Amino acid sequence: MKFCVIGLGRFGYQLATVLAEHGMEVVALDSDASIVASIRDKVTQSICMRVKDEASLKGIGIEEMDTVIVATGEDFAESILITALLKKRLHMPRVIARAINDIHKDILKLVGADQTILPEQEIGIKLADNLSSPFTDLFRLTLDFSVSQIIAPQRYVGKSVEEVLFYQSYSVTCIGVKKDDTIVSVGPDYIIQPKDRLIVAGNNDDLRRLTRL
Repeated sequence: MKFCVIGLGRFGYQLATVLAEHGMEVVALDSDASIVASIRDKVTQSICMRVKDEASLKGIGIEEMDTVIVATGEDFAESILITALLKKRLHMPRVIARAINDIHKDILKLVGADQTILPEQEIGIKLADNLSSPFTDLFRLTLDFSVSQIIAPQRYVGKSVEEVLFYQSYSVTCIGVKKDDTIVSVGPDYIIQPKDRLIVAGNNDDLRRLTRL
């Protein structure tokens, strides 16, 4: 897949380099020459320019991209302009825009952004979830439904996933196991081992019940 990241602040820079590490084609764009130079060897192509109009975007081959990420959140007006050009004029299939507050987010949606993110807010929510949760990690999919991991209780060691009756007893599904830094999918026949970190999904209240074993 081909990605273009416009704006190489801390968020955009990290996003562009990690996408490239994952084997994606990445065009990284910023008006600061020193930042563009520093990322040159980490992405497919780096370009120093400021987006002013539709022609400037066409000049870098933007229409060849599958996804464009507008990461220039600090410049409120610029991010709105770029998002509008991408969606209203160039009809890009997928545009993700970074917002700095809820009003900014609403405007970006109005001009056509397919997805908006508030990185600082989302990081804050995730940290609060993890600090207040009995789980070792938690990823919220909706307000009430999450995916998390829990160290296998001793009473489950040596039993299969099917024997534990996760869903029947707790309305929670065990979808995988984390071993060291690797997560693997497991089926009902998997035998739970000591120190396994079980990846479980379900309603937040049901997940909390599971931790009270």
